[in-house]
Amino acid sequence: MSVNNNLSVKRTALKKILISQPEPKDPASPYFRLAKKWDLDLHFKKFIQIEGISLNEFRKLGVKPLDFSAVIFTSKVAVDHFFRLVNEMRVEMPADTKYFCVGESTSKYLQKYITIRKRKLFVGERKALDLWPYLEKHSKESFLFPCSNVHRRELPGMMQEKKMNVTEAPIYQTVSSDLTGVDRANFDMICFFSPSGIKSLFENFPKFEQGKTKIAVFGSATAAEAKTNGLSLDIEAPKPNTPSMTSAIEHYLREIEKAS
Repeated sequence: MSVNNNLSVKRTALKKILISQPEPKDPASPYFRLAKKWDLDLHFKKFIQIEGISLNEFRKLGVKPLDFSAVIFTSKVAVDHFFRLVNEMRVEMPADTKYFCVGESTSKYLQKYITIRKRKLFVGERKALDLWPYLEKHSKESFLFPCSNVHRRELPGMMQEKKMNVTEAPIYQTVSSDLTGVDRANFDMICFFSPSGIKSLFENFPKFEQGKTKIAVFGSATAAEAKTNGLSLDIEAPKPNTPSMTSAIEHYLREIEKAS
């Protein structure tokens, strides 16, 4: 679907933007406000899909959840797939299991599956490494780290260096979406949010050439993947003055406006 509002008071040569994420369900989304303000035609398309492994595949990992006294969650996706597998195994995590979560939203989401005791829940602010003070304090625990098949290893790597007992369990994977029907040359800008999104573009369109298409990326890993594939970047977020993709796009549009 697309967002196009002709009531905008702003106008720019940058019109049609492809956002490589699902369309927001919230009508108050910053994307819709951006579209209205700048008269943009926004299109949303998921470039990647998340697929959880089967119970048989999980068993082949040799991981038994009840062998661990603590679990580390870095995303809601990890929470969903972990408890899906636990339920399929027909086991129940002990009440004294400790949970270490990245972000308040992930910790609150955990309550969808279990009743949380405050003394058993530890929450890092934004990044996985924000959990380090809590992990170090509870270094004698046996940690299970449910994760994607491709994930950042700074945290488990640091734990292993400190001789902590941590087991990484890749319980879901990121795969490329089918982008058939997406006319990538029909957009003034494409916005990416993960290295997997960049990979999906080139898996779907091996002969993709950037040409005049503007490229916006979120995150340093995404930027690195884009550059590795020969893409020239026009927008990189987050930055101190542009913490979100929408604020980065608006800043870019303001710069265009100043120059015109």
